[in-house]
Amino acid sequence: MARRQEPVDNEPVPEDDNVVAFPQAPDAIELRHMRAFVAVAEELNFGRAAERLYITQPALSRQIRTLEQLLGCTLLRRSTHRVELTLAGEALLDRVRPVLREVDATVAAVQSVGGELVGRVARLWEPIVQAVAADADVQEHRAAYEKMLANFEPPAEVTVAPANANGVPSLVVGKDPDASPRLLHLHGGGYVMGSAFGYRPLAGALALAADAGVLVADYRLAPEHPFPAAIEDGVRAYQWMLDRGVAPEEVTICGDSSGGGLTVSLLLTLEQRGLPRPGGAVLMCPWVDLTLSLQPEAPEILRRTAAAYLAAQSADDPVVSPLIADLSNLPPLLIQAATGDDRLEDAKALADRARGQGVDARLDLYSVDAHVFHLFWSFLPEASEALQAAGRFARELAPAARRAS
Repeated sequence: MARRQEPVDNEPVPEDDNVVAFPQAPDAIELRHMRAFVAVAEELNFGRAAERLYITQPALSRQIRTLEQLLGCTLLRRSTHRVELTLAGEALLDRVRPVLREVDATVAAVQSVGGELVGRVARLWEPIVQAVAADADVQEHRAAYEKMLANFEPPAEVTVAPANANGVPSLVVGKDPDASPRLLHLHGGGYVMGSAFGYRPLAGALALAADAGVLVADYRLAPEHPFPAAIEDGVRAYQWMLDRGVAPEEVTICGDSSGGGLTVSLLLTLEQRGLPRPGGAVLMCPWVDLTLSLQPEAPEILRRTAAAYLAAQSADDPVVSPLIADLSNLPPLLIQAATGDDRLEDAKALADRARGQGVDARLDLYSVDAHVFHLFWSFLPEASEALQAAGRFARELAPAARRAS
């Protein structure tokens, strides 16, 4: 086929009747659309394909429909009992498999020479590792955690303002500190470490992604304030948000690591007390198994922090162990986890239990070896991608809530 010749000296090039302009693929097609299609095409079953990708069937169906709309053709014929490939679907399947294999190989190659990012994450965690290895006390653990968090700054676009959220010291992080925040973030740190101040950078990145303010609650820490102090502070902070005129359906509660477990405990407590249910929750590498049954050889630090938080409370209490709780009335959940995280099984088990009880729970996995990789959003691409997904999740709640009202 003839190639189109570049103009010379700004003179137009005559049209060649033999030149055919091929249409470009739509820019909106994403790899997840392709992976969703391949999973369904190979399984010929939406249920098994959804399990394979750790997403809900409705989410999988939306991705397939989006791909079909972008391509302008039907790829799958669906009936009550079977799924079949169309001719277009067969053509796409033959071509997209090598594309995905090439993408995966490219990513693996880049990661193999890009180990400096993993090394940087490991170096940032080093103060915590050293404190644990030295059998330091809780104050030294807290100082080490704050030292790690101090390596980051909030995005320049956000401001930080103090707030007294019904008696809970907090920070409002966002582009407009006077606007009522729509996100509540409960920070990680094993229930014994962490602070609203230290989490300003993560909250700022989340605020930009969600285009909404984030309330970071400085909830009370164990062992000085064991269960249920942190939950009570979460309830008060949430009620403060509602008192400022935010509809509960527009609120997203977020939490990382132990803050993810605390988020689920808060949701269960709100349900028990008959308080309004928020619109959804984002759980970042959640630690929800305080019984440590999923990890019998759990590090000693986990056992210590769990014991400090629980004090006299049994780990078999459903409020603190959602893997044995009735989750059927929880709002939609976005669960994000790292494939190399030792808390990965917590995320998978929570997603499985929530889905089994009819909850719209989506599990997104990221090829990272770091726990709470979201903290490293300023240089880790997977972290930035995860926060963007969390922001989209929160943004979608607001218009949905208004349409329902």
